[in-house]
Amino acid sequence: MSHSRRCQDFHQIQENSNRRDLLLSVALGQVLSLLICGIGLTSKYLSEDFHANTPVFQSFLNYILLFLVYTTTLAVRQGEENLLAILKRRWWKYMILGIIDIEANYLVVKAYQYTTLTSVQLLDCFVIPVVILLSWFFLLVRYKAVHFIGIVVCILGMGCMAGADVLVGRQQGAGENKLIGDLLVLGGATLYGISNVCEEYIVRNLSRVEFLGMIGLFGSFFSGIQLAIMEHKELLKVPWDWQIGLLYVGFSACMFGLYSFMPVVIKKTSATAVNLSLLTADLYSLFCGLFLFHYKFSGLYLLSFFTILVGLVLYSSTSTYVAQDPRVYKQFRNPSGPVVDLPATGQLEPSVTYTSLGQETEEEPHIRVA
Repeated sequence: MSHSRRCQDFHQIQENSNRRDLLLSVALGQVLSLLICGIGLTSKYLSEDFHANTPVFQSFLNYILLFLVYTTTLAVRQGEENLLAILKRRWWKYMILGIIDIEANYLVVKAYQYTTLTSVQLLDCFVIPVVILLSWFFLLVRYKAVHFIGIVVCILGMGCMAGADVLVGRQQGAGENKLIGDLLVLGGATLYGISNVCEEYIVRNLSRVEFLGMIGLFGSFFSGIQLAIMEHKELLKVPWDWQIGLLYVGFSACMFGLYSFMPVVIKKTSATAVNLSLLTADLYSLFCGLFLFHYKFSGLYLLSFFTILVGLVLYSSTSTYVAQDPRVYKQFRNPSGPVVDLPATGQLEPSVTYTSLGQETEEEPHIRVA
Protein backbone atom coordinates (compact mmCIF):
# COMPACT_ATOMS: atom_id res chain seq x y z
CA MET A 1 0.00 0.00 0.00
CA SER A 2 1.41 3.38 -1.01
CA HIS A 3 2.14 6.17 1.46
CA SER A 4 -0.56 8.41 -0.05
CA ARG A 5 -3.12 5.61 0.27
CA ARG A 6 -2.26 5.12 3.94
CA CYS A 7 -2.60 8.88 4.54
CA GLN A 8 -6.02 8.89 2.89
CA ASP A 9 -7.18 5.98 5.05
CA PHE A 10 -5.87 7.71 8.18
CA HIS A 11 -7.70 10.95 7.38
CA GLN A 12 -10.88 9.02 6.58
CA ILE A 13 -10.71 7.23 9.95
CA GLN A 14 -10.07 10.54 11.71
CA GLU A 15 -13.02 12.21 9.97
CA ASN A 16 -15.31 9.32 10.94
CA SER A 17 -14.13 9.55 14.54
CA ASN A 18 -14.74 13.31 14.64
CA ARG A 19 -18.20 12.81 13.16
CA ARG A 20 -19.03 10.21 15.81
CA ASP A 21 -17.77 12.53 18.57
CA LEU A 22 -19.89 15.36 17.19
CA LEU A 23 -23.05 13.26 17.12
CA LEU A 24 -22.28 11.84 20.56
CA SER A 25 -21.83 15.27 22.14
CA VAL A 26 -25.16 16.50 20.70
CA ALA A 27 -26.94 13.27 21.75
CA LEU A 28 -25.58 13.44 25.33
CA GLY A 29 -26.83 17.00 25.67
CA GLN A 30 -30.30 15.94 24.53
CA VAL A 31 -30.39 13.23 27.20
CA LEU A 32 -29.88 15.99 29.78
CA SER A 33 -32.67 18.01 28.15
CA LEU A 34 -35.04 15.04 28.39
CA LEU A 35 -34.24 14.68 32.10
CA ILE A 36 -35.02 18.37 32.61
CA CYS A 37 -38.26 17.81 30.70
CA GLY A 38 -39.16 15.06 33.20
CA ILE A 39 -38.34 17.41 36.07
CA GLY A 40 -40.57 20.12 34.61
CA LEU A 41 -43.51 17.80 33.94
CA THR A 42 -43.53 16.28 37.44
CA SER A 43 -43.20 19.74 39.00
CA LYS A 44 -46.13 21.01 36.92
CA TYR A 45 -48.37 18.13 37.98
CA LEU A 46 -47.40 18.64 41.64
CA SER A 47 -48.04 22.38 41.64
CA GLU A 48 -51.12 22.63 39.38
CA ASP A 49 -53.00 19.36 39.91
CA PHE A 50 -52.18 18.71 43.57
CA HIS A 51 -51.27 22.26 44.74
CA ALA A 52 -47.97 21.02 46.19
CA ASN A 53 -45.69 24.07 45.89
CA THR A 54 -42.56 22.63 47.51
CA PRO A 55 -39.48 23.48 45.38
CA VAL A 56 -37.09 23.45 48.36
CA PHE A 57 -38.37 20.05 49.54
CA GLN A 58 -38.00 18.64 46.01
CA SER A 59 -34.38 19.84 45.85
CA PHE A 60 -33.79 18.49 49.36
CA LEU A 61 -34.82 14.99 48.22
CA ASN A 62 -32.26 15.15 45.41
CA TYR A 63 -29.46 16.30 47.73
CA ILE A 64 -30.29 13.46 50.14
CA LEU A 65 -29.97 10.95 47.28
CA LEU A 66 -26.60 12.47 46.28
CA PHE A 67 -25.51 12.23 49.92
CA LEU A 68 -26.54 8.58 50.24
CA VAL A 69 -24.80 7.52 47.02
CA TYR A 70 -21.76 9.77 46.55
CA THR A 71 -20.94 11.20 49.99
CA THR A 72 -20.98 7.72 51.52
CA THR A 73 -18.73 6.55 48.67
CA LEU A 74 -16.20 9.23 49.65
CA ALA A 75 -16.54 8.24 53.32
CA VAL A 76 -15.35 4.67 52.68
CA ARG A 77 -12.45 5.65 50.42
CA GLN A 78 -8.89 5.63 51.67
CA GLY A 79 -6.10 8.19 51.46
CA GLU A 80 -6.35 11.62 49.86
CA GLU A 81 -9.77 10.88 48.30
CA ASN A 82 -11.38 10.18 51.67
CA LEU A 83 -14.24 12.45 52.77
CA LEU A 84 -12.42 13.81 55.82
CA ALA A 85 -9.24 14.48 53.84
CA ILE A 86 -11.21 16.45 51.25
CA LEU A 87 -13.08 18.42 53.91
CA LYS A 88 -9.83 19.24 55.67
CA ARG A 89 -8.31 20.76 52.52
CA ARG A 90 -11.21 22.61 50.87
CA TRP A 91 -14.44 22.34 52.87
CA TRP A 92 -15.24 26.07 52.63
CA LYS A 93 -15.05 26.06 48.83
CA TYR A 94 -17.58 23.26 48.56
CA MET A 95 -19.77 24.91 51.19
CA ILE A 96 -20.00 28.06 49.05
CA LEU A 97 -20.61 25.98 45.91
CA GLY A 98 -23.39 24.05 47.65
CA ILE A 99 -25.16 27.27 48.69
CA ILE A 100 -24.82 28.65 45.14
CA ASP A 101 -26.37 25.50 43.69
CA ILE A 102 -29.30 25.56 46.13
CA GLU A 103 -30.13 29.21 45.56
CA ALA A 104 -29.81 28.95 41.76
CA ASN A 105 -32.58 26.34 41.74
CA TYR A 106 -34.70 28.31 44.21
CA LEU A 107 -34.51 31.69 42.44
CA VAL A 108 -35.57 30.38 39.02
CA VAL A 109 -38.48 28.37 40.45
CA LYS A 110 -39.56 31.38 42.55
CA ALA A 111 -39.50 33.63 39.46
CA TYR A 112 -42.48 31.79 37.94
CA GLN A 113 -44.68 33.37 40.62
CA TYR A 114 -43.88 36.89 39.39
CA THR A 115 -43.15 36.86 35.66
CA THR A 116 -44.21 35.10 32.47
CA LEU A 117 -43.03 31.77 31.16
CA THR A 118 -41.63 33.51 28.07
CA SER A 119 -39.56 35.89 30.20
CA VAL A 120 -38.12 33.00 32.19
CA GLN A 121 -37.19 31.13 29.01
CA LEU A 122 -35.48 34.14 27.43
CA LEU A 123 -33.74 35.53 30.51
CA ASP A 124 -32.56 32.07 31.55
CA CYS A 125 -30.34 32.21 28.44
CA PHE A 126 -28.27 34.73 30.43
CA VAL A 127 -26.47 31.68 31.84
CA ILE A 128 -24.67 31.29 28.47
CA PRO A 129 -22.73 34.62 28.49
CA VAL A 130 -22.02 34.07 32.21
CA VAL A 131 -20.47 30.66 31.48
CA ILE A 132 -18.51 32.04 28.52
CA LEU A 133 -17.04 34.93 30.53
CA LEU A 134 -16.18 32.78 33.55
CA SER A 135 -14.65 30.09 31.31
CA TRP A 136 -12.58 32.75 29.52
CA PHE A 137 -11.17 34.37 32.67
CA PHE A 138 -10.96 31.46 35.13
CA LEU A 139 -10.64 28.32 32.96
CA LEU A 140 -8.71 30.25 30.27
CA VAL A 141 -10.89 28.77 27.52
CA ARG A 142 -10.49 30.51 24.16
CA TYR A 143 -13.22 30.43 21.52
CA LYS A 144 -13.19 30.73 17.74
CA ALA A 145 -15.58 32.58 15.43
CA VAL A 146 -17.59 29.43 14.69
CA HIS A 147 -18.33 29.01 18.41
CA PHE A 148 -19.84 32.49 18.66
CA ILE A 149 -21.84 31.89 15.47
CA GLY A 150 -23.22 28.66 16.96
CA ILE A 151 -24.13 30.43 20.21
CA VAL A 152 -25.96 33.21 18.34
CA VAL A 153 -27.88 30.64 16.24
CA CYS A 154 -28.95 28.78 19.43
CA ILE A 155 -30.17 31.99 21.07
CA LEU A 156 -32.05 32.91 17.88
CA GLY A 157 -33.78 29.53 18.09
CA MET A 158 -34.73 30.28 21.69
CA GLY A 159 -36.12 33.67 20.62
CA CYS A 160 -38.16 31.92 17.95
CA MET A 161 -39.69 29.66 20.60
CA ALA A 162 -40.54 32.65 22.81
CA GLY A 163 -42.18 34.34 19.82
CA ALA A 164 -44.25 31.23 19.20
CA ASP A 165 -45.37 31.29 22.85
CA VAL A 166 -46.63 34.85 22.39
CA LEU A 167 -48.45 34.01 19.15
CA VAL A 168 -50.31 31.02 20.62
CA GLY A 169 -50.99 32.83 23.91
CA ARG A 170 -48.90 30.52 26.12
CA GLN A 171 -48.12 33.23 28.69
CA GLN A 172 -49.05 31.45 31.91
CA GLY A 173 -47.27 32.50 35.06
CA ALA A 174 -47.65 36.26 34.68
CA GLY A 175 -47.77 38.21 37.92
CA GLU A 176 -48.00 41.79 39.08
CA ASN A 177 -44.30 42.18 39.88
CA LYS A 178 -42.73 41.26 36.56
CA LEU A 179 -39.52 43.19 37.27
CA ILE A 180 -38.94 41.20 40.46
CA GLY A 181 -39.46 37.95 38.54
CA ASP A 182 -37.06 39.01 35.79
CA LEU A 183 -34.40 39.92 38.35
CA LEU A 184 -34.86 36.56 40.07
CA VAL A 185 -34.30 34.75 36.75
CA LEU A 186 -31.14 36.77 36.04
CA GLY A 187 -29.85 36.06 39.54
CA GLY A 188 -30.57 32.34 39.20
CA ALA A 189 -28.96 32.21 35.74
CA THR A 190 -25.83 33.89 37.11
CA LEU A 191 -25.59 31.39 39.96
CA TYR A 192 -26.15 28.50 37.53
CA GLY A 193 -23.28 29.80 35.41
CA ILE A 194 -20.94 29.98 38.41
CA SER A 195 -21.95 26.48 39.51
CA ASN A 196 -21.48 24.99 36.02
CA VAL A 197 -18.00 26.48 35.53
CA CYS A 198 -16.89 25.28 38.97
CA GLU A 199 -18.30 21.86 38.13
CA GLU A 200 -16.34 21.75 34.87
CA TYR A 201 -13.10 22.60 36.66
CA ILE A 202 -13.66 20.02 39.40
CA VAL A 203 -14.62 17.09 37.14
CA ARG A 204 -11.65 17.79 34.85
CA ASN A 205 -9.06 18.24 37.59
CA LEU A 206 -10.40 16.27 40.56
CA SER A 207 -13.28 13.80 40.19
CA ARG A 208 -16.97 13.54 39.47
CA VAL A 209 -17.60 11.57 42.67
CA GLU A 210 -15.90 14.24 44.78
CA PHE A 211 -18.02 16.99 43.24
CA LEU A 212 -21.31 15.12 43.68
CA GLY A 213 -20.39 13.90 47.16
CA MET A 214 -19.61 17.41 48.39
CA ILE A 215 -22.74 18.86 46.73
CA GLY A 216 -24.78 16.12 48.40
CA LEU A 217 -23.24 16.85 51.81
CA PHE A 218 -23.57 20.64 51.87
CA GLY A 219 -26.68 20.72 49.68
CA SER A 220 -28.67 18.45 51.99
CA PHE A 221 -27.49 20.39 55.07
CA PHE A 222 -28.31 23.90 53.85
CA SER A 223 -31.45 23.00 51.88
CA GLY A 224 -32.68 21.19 55.02
CA ILE A 225 -32.25 24.42 56.99
CA GLN A 226 -34.00 26.42 54.25
CA LEU A 227 -36.79 23.85 54.16
CA ALA A 228 -37.36 24.06 57.92
CA ILE A 229 -37.47 27.87 57.84
CA MET A 230 -39.38 28.60 54.63
CA GLU A 231 -41.43 25.58 53.56
CA HIS A 232 -42.51 23.54 56.57
CA LYS A 233 -46.06 24.98 56.43
CA GLU A 234 -46.41 24.13 52.74
CA LEU A 235 -45.40 20.52 53.44
CA LEU A 236 -48.20 20.21 56.00
CA LYS A 237 -50.72 21.33 53.35
CA VAL A 238 -49.75 18.63 50.84
CA PRO A 239 -52.61 16.10 50.42
CA TRP A 240 -50.40 13.01 50.56
CA ASP A 241 -51.45 9.94 48.58
CA TRP A 242 -49.82 7.39 46.29
CA GLN A 243 -50.07 9.65 43.22
CA ILE A 244 -48.25 12.51 44.89
CA GLY A 245 -45.69 10.08 46.26
CA LEU A 246 -45.12 8.70 42.76
CA LEU A 247 -44.65 12.23 41.36
CA TYR A 248 -42.08 13.03 44.03
CA VAL A 249 -40.27 9.77 43.23
CA GLY A 250 -40.30 10.60 39.51
CA PHE A 251 -39.02 14.12 40.13
CA SER A 252 -36.23 12.87 42.41
CA ALA A 253 -35.19 10.18 39.90
CA CYS A 254 -34.94 12.72 37.05
CA MET A 255 -33.12 15.24 39.22
CA PHE A 256 -30.68 12.63 40.52
CA GLY A 257 -30.08 11.40 36.98
CA LEU A 258 -29.45 14.98 35.80
CA TYR A 259 -26.93 15.70 38.57
CA SER A 260 -25.19 12.33 38.12
CA PHE A 261 -24.97 12.49 34.33
CA MET A 262 -24.21 16.18 33.82
CA PRO A 263 -20.56 15.95 35.04
CA VAL A 264 -19.98 13.17 32.51
CA VAL A 265 -21.28 15.35 29.66
CA ILE A 266 -19.43 18.45 30.88
CA LYS A 267 -16.16 16.51 30.97
CA LYS A 268 -16.82 15.17 27.47
CA THR A 269 -17.77 18.60 26.08
CA SER A 270 -17.82 21.78 28.22
CA ALA A 271 -20.11 23.82 30.49
CA THR A 272 -20.93 26.13 27.56
CA ALA A 273 -21.88 23.25 25.23
CA VAL A 274 -24.07 21.70 27.95
CA ASN A 275 -26.00 24.93 28.54
CA LEU A 276 -26.55 25.32 24.80
CA SER A 277 -27.88 21.75 24.68
CA LEU A 278 -30.29 22.45 27.53
CA LEU A 279 -32.07 25.11 25.45
CA THR A 280 -34.08 22.30 23.84
CA ALA A 281 -35.49 21.16 27.23
CA ASP A 282 -38.36 23.68 27.06
CA LEU A 283 -39.25 22.38 23.60
CA TYR A 284 -39.41 18.77 24.81
CA SER A 285 -41.68 19.94 27.64
CA LEU A 286 -43.82 21.75 25.08
CA PHE A 287 -44.12 18.71 22.81
CA CYS A 288 -45.23 16.64 25.82
CA GLY A 289 -47.64 19.43 26.80
CA LEU A 290 -49.32 19.21 23.39
CA PHE A 291 -50.66 15.79 24.42
CA LEU A 292 -50.83 16.08 28.21
CA PHE A 293 -52.01 19.68 28.70
CA HIS A 294 -53.49 20.41 25.24
CA TYR A 295 -51.13 23.27 24.42
CA LYS A 296 -51.65 25.04 21.09
CA PHE A 297 -49.14 24.14 18.39
CA SER A 298 -47.18 26.48 16.13
CA GLY A 299 -44.81 25.60 13.30
CA LEU A 300 -42.37 28.05 14.87
CA TYR A 301 -41.73 25.48 17.62
CA LEU A 302 -40.30 23.02 15.09
CA LEU A 303 -38.29 25.81 13.47
CA SER A 304 -36.94 26.75 16.91
CA PHE A 305 -35.97 23.14 17.70
CA PHE A 306 -34.03 22.61 14.48
CA THR A 307 -32.42 26.08 14.71
CA ILE A 308 -31.06 25.23 18.17
CA LEU A 309 -29.78 21.87 16.91
CA VAL A 310 -28.00 23.60 14.01
CA GLY A 311 -26.38 25.98 16.49
CA LEU A 312 -25.27 23.03 18.63
CA VAL A 313 -23.70 21.29 15.64
CA LEU A 314 -21.89 24.50 14.66
CA TYR A 315 -20.56 25.01 18.18
CA SER A 316 -19.46 21.38 18.59
CA SER A 317 -17.88 21.09 15.13
CA THR A 318 -14.64 22.83 16.17
CA SER A 319 -12.44 22.59 19.25
CA THR A 320 -12.10 25.26 21.84
CA TYR A 321 -8.61 25.60 23.27
CA VAL A 322 -7.16 26.42 26.67
CA ALA A 323 -4.26 28.82 27.12
CA GLN A 324 -2.63 27.69 30.35
CA ASP A 325 -0.32 30.41 31.65
CA PRO A 326 1.38 29.11 34.82
CA ARG A 327 1.61 32.65 36.18
CA VAL A 328 -2.14 33.11 36.42
CA TYR A 329 -3.68 29.62 36.40
CA LYS A 330 -5.25 28.84 39.79
CA GLN A 331 -4.90 25.38 41.32
CA PHE A 332 -7.92 24.04 43.20
CA ARG A 333 -6.23 20.80 44.13
CA ASN A 334 -4.18 21.51 47.26
CA PRO A 335 -3.55 25.10 48.39
CA SER A 336 -1.17 23.90 51.10
CA GLY A 337 1.15 22.13 48.66
CA PRO A 338 4.67 23.25 47.79
CA VAL A 339 5.10 26.27 45.56
CA VAL A 340 7.19 25.93 42.43
CA ASP A 341 9.27 28.99 41.65
CA LEU A 342 9.38 29.77 37.96
CA PRO A 343 12.57 31.19 36.47
CA ALA A 344 12.56 34.98 36.36
CA THR A 345 14.63 35.24 33.20
CA GLY A 346 13.21 35.02 29.71
CA GLN A 347 9.73 35.60 28.39
CA LEU A 348 7.17 33.03 29.45
CA GLU A 349 4.79 31.93 26.74
CA PRO A 350 1.49 30.32 27.68
CA SER A 351 1.08 26.74 26.53
CA VAL A 352 -1.94 25.96 24.40
CA THR A 353 -3.91 22.74 24.76
CA TYR A 354 -6.79 21.88 22.46
CA THR A 355 -9.77 20.25 24.13
CA SER A 356 -13.21 18.92 23.24
CA LEU A 357 -13.82 17.93 19.62
CA GLY A 358 -12.09 18.42 16.31
CA GLN A 359 -8.77 17.59 14.68
CA GLU A 360 -6.68 20.35 16.21
CA THR A 361 -4.68 18.68 18.96
CA GLU A 362 -1.27 19.69 20.08
CA GLU A 363 1.03 18.17 22.67
CA GLU A 364 2.73 20.79 24.78
CA PRO A 365 4.77 20.42 27.96
CA HIS A 366 2.90 21.70 31.00
CA ILE A 367 4.24 23.19 34.20
CA ARG A 368 2.47 21.41 37.01
CA VAL A 369 1.88 23.08 40.34
CA ALA A 370 1.28 20.64 43.16
